[in-house]
Amino acid sequence: MNITESATLLTSEYDYEDSSTTMGDYEGGEICDKAAVREFRRYYEPAFYWIIVILGAIGNTLVVWIYTHFKNRLKAMTDVYLLNLALADLFFLCTLPFWAADSIYGWTFGSGLCKIVSAIYKINFFSSMFLLTCISVDRYIVIVQTTKAQNSKRDRLLYSKLICVLVWLLAAVMSIPEFLFARSKEDDQGNHFCMMVYWNNENNHTKILVLALQICMGFCIPLIVMIFCYTNIIRTLLKTRNFEKHKALRVILAVVAVFVVSQLPYNSMLVFEATQAANTTVTNCEEVQRFDIAGQVMKSLAYMHSCLNPFLYAFVGVRFRKDVFRLFQKLGCIPTLKNSNLLQGSSHRPSVMSDTETTNALSL
Repeated sequence: MNITESATLLTSEYDYEDSSTTMGDYEGGEICDKAAVREFRRYYEPAFYWIIVILGAIGNTLVVWIYTHFKNRLKAMTDVYLLNLALADLFFLCTLPFWAADSIYGWTFGSGLCKIVSAIYKINFFSSMFLLTCISVDRYIVIVQTTKAQNSKRDRLLYSKLICVLVWLLAAVMSIPEFLFARSKEDDQGNHFCMMVYWNNENNHTKILVLALQICMGFCIPLIVMIFCYTNIIRTLLKTRNFEKHKALRVILAVVAVFVVSQLPYNSMLVFEATQAANTTVTNCEEVQRFDIAGQVMKSLAYMHSCLNPFLYAFVGVRFRKDVFRLFQKLGCIPTLKNSNLLQGSSHRPSVMSDTETTNALSL
């Protein structure tokens, strides 16, 4: 069905934006039925979200457990950032069961909880992106500017705590649109959905501004900083001899690749959505449905980053893996082995990527 066949454009009180639920596209005087999109969500999202929640909860809880059990761990900037990153990912994961339930039953929790859950999701999304940026900058300072990092070690630890406070405050500011526009809305069939309901204004300026801020602050700026920092880190590693540089390079490439693969498709979808808000080009109902379904897949792919962070940033460190092993030994989960390969193997090679205390060796 081509919904441009009608001559008049039907406008409503609000501008609806939510690729995950939708109440129909009001264009050309006709409503685009998105029952197929809702059916796809019903079967796709719950299982996928619960997989992300389970894996992410295990990994991030283990990171928090290690940092709270071994108090001496929090003596480097990256360690402080990693703890806050794990907390942000855990809080973010707490919102996914609500969206999984929403995909099956609709939003049954009211507008108040819709605002709170949406804001918590956005706060922890942005804080996670900002913290990944901070980790990149800290690694750049420690590896590329080694002398400066050693001379300002104590000051940098204090700065890291202040920076984390600023990160959370900035993320809270970025969630203001959720407090303003998120609400529970009812469709023609009596189903309720938690969605962003923007004020209707000329050219959808409010919606475009919100999407632009999310794209710039949540993807473009972190990506630019990561590329700059890791490019210079790679140059430094390539000039260094007598260490297994190929392992460090693999970790760096994995970090950047996972960030791009998980976040680029979702943010490309947001760019297209902002373009549609500014100047509607896709008006065919079938195309809109395909776009919404693709948006669900891209969004869930972006969410996977929260369960991959512990493996990319924490578990790559030899010292961190040794702490995990010791902790499980104390709990009696694994036998105590004096000649454990995990405890002794590669113990002379600290991690460039997560143990900033020993990054001057530039080795894994």
